[in-house]
Amino acid sequence: MPFEFINPESLGAPRGYSNGVLAPAGGRLLFIAGQIGWDERQRIVSTDFVEQFDRALANVLAVVAEAGGQPENVARLAIYVTDKEEYRARTREVGERWRALMGRHFPAMALVEVKSLLEDGAKVEIEGVAVMP
Repeated sequence: MPFEFINPESLGAPRGYSNGVLAPAGGRLLFIAGQIGWDERQRIVSTDFVEQFDRALANVLAVVAEAGGQPENVARLAIYVTDKEEYRARTREVGERWRALMGRHFPAMALVEVKSLLEDGAKVEIEGVAVMP
């Protein structure tokens, strides 16, 4: 189920995301609740931002896989961080973790800085939408 990525020239070239994702008709939508960097015992895996990002994204993909999908089925992600400067400072490392899990698939995304997340110690939370065949 290939997506059509919509990136108007008037918006400039996106870096690490797509401006729009057009999904083919007939797919089922999977709404993925916000996932943080915790393990199966619901313990935060690390105080390190990149480690938490990696695990939160892996947790999103675990939901997608459980529904029978793959990373390429993810159409949209919203990433909530408690410190956007920490995200900016570690973009290279985040990108490495991204490519290890998602390859070169860049869905429509937003990154939002928030005051805090529900779980104490959580630095990042990722929610999304996938289109399943």
